[in-house]
Amino acid sequence: MGRERLSLALGVLAMMAVVAASNLLVTKPIGQWLTWAALTYPFAFLVTDVMNRLHGPAMARRVIWAGFTCAVALSVVLATPRIAFASGTAFLCAQLLDVGVFNRLREGSWWKAPLAASVAGGALDSLLFWTLAFAGATGDDAFPGWPRYGLADWGVKTLVTFATLIPFRLLTAGRIGPTGARRV
Repeated sequence: MGRERLSLALGVLAMMAVVAASNLLVTKPIGQWLTWAALTYPFAFLVTDVMNRLHGPAMARRVIWAGFTCAVALSVVLATPRIAFASGTAFLCAQLLDVGVFNRLREGSWWKAPLAASVAGGALDSLLFWTLAFAGATGDDAFPGWPRYGLADWGVKTLVTFATLIPFRLLTAGRIGPTGARRV
């Protein structure tokens, strides 16, 4: 297996694991304002940003689409259909935004592109996911207090995003990315 194919496979597997875990953990509250998914989901942006830095936006989008397809299939089994739909929609929109923002900022300081892209993507993900998954939901999908959880989710995702800069730097340090990207 070539290096690029191995990298793609590892990226897809990492993305699948993060999204599947987050879909399960979004139903597990931590106190009265947060779910465990807020701590796991920002790692999806880490996967996308590492792929973007090392292999470019086309490879990052391949990971997103493959991860999206596999993760939605897993989500249908692991979560309710409404949560699977909300997760898939939010994931796809937020990840594609992440790639676009990252790519525009890729020539700057090593930390600017992943930070700005992940914060923007995390905000869009939180807004879309919590609204689609729980606004007007009844029965098994009802989640009282979802706006409070959604706001806390976004805040914690933003904080975790700062922490993911450390593994981003470790995984990409000294590597030359595509399209003439500078060394990071």
